[in-house]
Amino acid sequence: MMLVKQLSIFVENKFGRLGAVLKILSDNQINIRALSIADTTDFGILRLVVNKPELAERILKENGFTVKCTSVIAAAAQDHPGGLYGVIDALRQNGITIEYSYGCIGEVDGYGLVILYVDQPEEAVSALMKSGVIVFDAEKLYKL
Repeated sequence: MMLVKQLSIFVENKFGRLGAVLKILSDNQINIRALSIADTTDFGILRLVVNKPELAERILKENGFTVKCTSVIAAAAQDHPGGLYGVIDALRQNGITIEYSYGCIGEVDGYGLVILYVDQPEEAVSALMKSGVIVFDAEKLYKL
């Protein structure tokens, strides 16, 4: 599967709430592969790619968190000036809109990883692969 499961967790902007999410994941041996936090005055959205997405979703919901699972793409960006542009331009040339993007922790096979949420995920995977961009499958990413 070339699409990766991402969890979006709604977290109140209160002291200790992020720590509570991370503690639950830690206690259940769930490892974070990529993360992004966007906030507003009252709440934040913590987006995570983890090695055990189904377990993480279930356990977080059991602990009272609102969690949504979506599909994202993990694309390899070459580690040189313009490397990320090559990924983004492949999508632009195919009329695919990027809703949001964020970097992944670490690198794989000498590439930086970028997580992409797009309006046409299947078409985006095809466009990226046709342009020579490496798209990591879910299992490879989860096992990092």
